[in-house]
Amino acid sequence: MKNKNILSKLFLYLTVLTGLVWLGGYIARIIITFQLFDGNQFELRSIFVGDALRAALYAINPAITYNLLTYPIFLISLIIFIFTAKLSLKENGWLFISLILIFLTAPFELFLLSIDYKIATSVFYNPNFDTAAILNLTIERFKVLSSFPIIEVFIYCAIIYLFLFQPLQKKS
Repeated sequence: MKNKNILSKLFLYLTVLTGLVWLGGYIARIIITFQLFDGNQFELRSIFVGDALRAALYAINPAITYNLLTYPIFLISLIIFIFTAKLSLKENGWLFISLILIFLTAPFELFLLSIDYKIATSVFYNPNFDTAAILNLTIERFKVLSSFPIIEVFIYCAIIYLFLFQPLQKKS
């Protein structure tokens, strides 16, 4: 894959950077948010009562906002890269498979980001937010697509593998 123009190199760099930053933040967000609960039944841990839950939700909000910003930038820069690079997907099978995986998971991730947006705006703009409502949105985010976030992490790790080793590439 040889990029001839500087614009495509810039957007490739931006795509890779925001994709990796988003993936790291996504994993951190899953781990942090899941620490609120005991087990798989989403029972709130006993240490999170009253103001402790409010403080925990304030602490989680930057991770949510972080993902709200980086994923759309990743998608937009990827789309711009595709159009500026003018790569042949027939010659770069690894890129074709990566694009299929990204665009198949994007609608589901955008749906989850809509729930994240509700959480982030409620916590950020309302200092006296309803902790029960935010907690219900958090549980809904986990339950709606169940194990999709974990599957998505594995998919994006596979995309990193494809990007690094570039299998299925035609030699001309």
